[in-house]
Amino acid sequence: MSAVTSAGPDGRLRCRWCLATPGYRHYHDTEWGFPVADDRRLFEKLCLEGFQAGLSWRTVLEKRESFREAFAQFEPEWLASFTEEDVTHLLHNPGIIRHRGKIEAAINNARRALELIEAEGSLAAFLWRYEPQQDPAMEPASRTMCAESHALSRELKKRGWRFVGPTTLYSFMQAMGMVNDHARDCHVRALVAEARARFDKPA
Repeated sequence: MSAVTSAGPDGRLRCRWCLATPGYRHYHDTEWGFPVADDRRLFEKLCLEGFQAGLSWRTVLEKRESFREAFAQFEPEWLASFTEEDVTHLLHNPGIIRHRGKIEAAINNARRALELIEAEGSLAAFLWRYEPQQDPAMEPASRTMCAESHALSRELKKRGWRFVGPTTLYSFMQAMGMVNDHARDCHVRALVAEARARFDKPA
């Protein structure tokens, strides 16, 4: 057992951050770090990472189903049509994080996502161009941003996206399988590596 892992209820070692609740552990075991090429899922995570800013991912994860219901399942085509009336309605929704700037950013980013998909073919193909290079000698999860997350942040901001800073985007990269930051002795690390080896990177 390392300083960053602990045994779960089944005795297997996991990244220590996930052990607080069964839901958090399930997210760690089945989602975090596994590569994703689906545009809707990628867009959802970008939005939710924006809502996480200043908070914990556990807080957002516990509200994720309410977010999906409130934000049209994070389908960019639907979310892009939201109006000021919808923003007002969302600000009264106790199931989500009621922050006007973040709500408006999600709607704005849906519009920007549609523009990006039209220009680049897919959100996945664009985002995976920024897959970080990993140094085998570097301890997993020892950084909170990287050169690629800085570059992606600059490009998205240039295209009009909001709440897409380099730390937010590195967290997104960890979650969506662009980098495997499971601890070295976490039992899920090998599963993620196998999934990445089978994954066809979007082009």
